[in-house]
Amino acid sequence: MSRASCTDEATIMASSGYDVVVDVDDEGDLGRTDLQDDLEFHTSTFAETSTAGRKGRSSPGLLPPPATASSTGGKRMLWTIGFYQQFFDVDTTAVLSRCWASLFPRANFLDVLEGNPDLYGPFWIATTVVLILFLGGTIGDYMSTEKGTPFAYNFRLLSGAAGLIYGYTLFVPIGLFLILRYFGSEAANLLECWALYGYANLIWVPVALISWSPIDILNWTFVAIGFGMSTTFLLRNLYPVLSATDRQISKGLLIVVVALHFGLALTVKFLFFAHKSPLHPDNPTPIGGGGEGDS
Repeated sequence: MSRASCTDEATIMASSGYDVVVDVDDEGDLGRTDLQDDLEFHTSTFAETSTAGRKGRSSPGLLPPPATASSTGGKRMLWTIGFYQQFFDVDTTAVLSRCWASLFPRANFLDVLEGNPDLYGPFWIATTVVLILFLGGTIGDYMSTEKGTPFAYNFRLLSGAAGLIYGYTLFVPIGLFLILRYFGSEAANLLECWALYGYANLIWVPVALISWSPIDILNWTFVAIGFGMSTTFLLRNLYPVLSATDRQISKGLLIVVVALHFGLALTVKFLFFAHKSPLHPDNPTPIGGGGEGDS
């Protein structure tokens, strides 16, 4: 619109009784505004600040918080329930996927954990193994009992299974973690060691279910398969951590890991699937009875 036309239009409206104010710049541009020139986008540093804050939170203690632990929940003391609750922060889908990865390993199990090792799966797997070992040993005892002989449950099987499985799963990872830290391995993580050994116990569930047979060669075969699968799983995932130490030390630790696991397999075989073992007396004493079954 030109200056002359604007002036004419203002004169007409003024004569009609209107007060008109027209703001015209020197170049005849009626308040032109270009939003593209006035608006600029600035890169936000929110994500970088959040990431730096997460990385800056270090856990010098023995038990570092898992990835799902709240970063704003405040400090949790070792003697509080909330401190241990964070290590069970995992859903059913994650536990099942980890169980599947322990039986059929295709990737490194530490990658499957995704930085969030849990104690929920290892605890219930160990508990299930204890109960299945007691059940399998009891069935083996019953099938080996002569006809006409009264059968009595041997609850020493239950206490023996609990001491063996819980003790092995709890203390062997602690020992391995302390040794690795002693030799300067920064890759060692106690929670990951517990999770690794805990999920490695899963293979003993099917082994215990099918090893109650009175045919001893079948029991040896099933236990050997369980030992082979679980040892392969442990070595495959522990080797990258153990290799961070000296070469001779890493070889020695690998031998110790295999030897301890072999001892576990032999103990399972002789204590629960061999009818002449210390936990399988020839004439077990009935619960509440006073016979000479322990002789």
